[in-house]
Amino acid sequence: MSQRELVVLGTASQVPTRHRNHNGYLLRWDGEGLLLDPGEGTQRQMLHAGVTATQITRIAVTHFHGDHCLGLAGVIQRINLDRVPHPVDVYFPASGEVYFERLRHATAYHETAVLRPRPIDEPGPLPAPGARFALDAVRLDHPVESFGYRLSEPDGRRLVPQRLAALGVSGPAVGRLQHEGAVEVDGRTVTLDEVSEPRPGQKFAFVMDTRMCEGVHALAEGADLLVAEATFADADARLAEDHGHLTAGQAAKAAAEAGVRTLVLTHFSQRYPDLGQHLADARKHFDGELVLAEDLARVPVPARRP
Repeated sequence: MSQRELVVLGTASQVPTRHRNHNGYLLRWDGEGLLLDPGEGTQRQMLHAGVTATQITRIAVTHFHGDHCLGLAGVIQRINLDRVPHPVDVYFPASGEVYFERLRHATAYHETAVLRPRPIDEPGPLPAPGARFALDAVRLDHPVESFGYRLSEPDGRRLVPQRLAALGVSGPAVGRLQHEGAVEVDGRTVTLDEVSEPRPGQKFAFVMDTRMCEGVHALAEGADLLVAEATFADADARLAEDHGHLTAGQAAKAAAEAGVRTLVLTHFSQRYPDLGQHLADARKHFDGELVLAEDLARVPVPARRP
């Protein structure tokens, strides 16, 4: 399988710190690169992480607070400077389109690339031309309109070598079988179902600034990899509620209830120089693979479910 991983470009909420850049994430998914919530400094973090503008195929912004979008201006100009040869779809809440246009045209530059704005009016499926996955937006609960994103790979089938050998399917016939669904071998029709087994599709979910709401649960459901904001520790739950955020414990509890396999907590308030309490709060609820995100870290999408 091609590379599937999350590249963490920044983990800070509201303001960057000496150790945390503003928010920013790149999801590598086979030949796609989905840039999520590029905050201030994202272009420079891409250089440190070895991410090029050409690797970006789509950009998704959850909402138009600065720590989630101020990097758009630089990234868009870099896409044009590098003459990225493919169209780049940009998803964002339609209510913030005026901010998108301001960031897109923040300064004068020579436009050479094709950007395809995809403003989101309502939650649901999003247009994703050429993608081998479905992309959905789910409404969240924040003081400004905010959407989370869910990427879903369709279920498929995986070939079983022993079954292929038993029925004499080999060489070019294997490719024809995968492409056409059946192939003739020694006068017998062998179908794909006979020599394969179900292969569950993988799922990725991105939950940024929000209070606990139904959208969090819908996004997290069955995700192989969930990236969730954990702005506050549980002791500051009142602040989280007042400002429209999650605590580490809330995010972890939702992940556990949804059957998430790998949980990445991020978007930490500058009030926490140490994240030990976030880890303790999360571990009360979630016993799966748990990552407290660090700038420039790489988190692999876990292997497929059996």
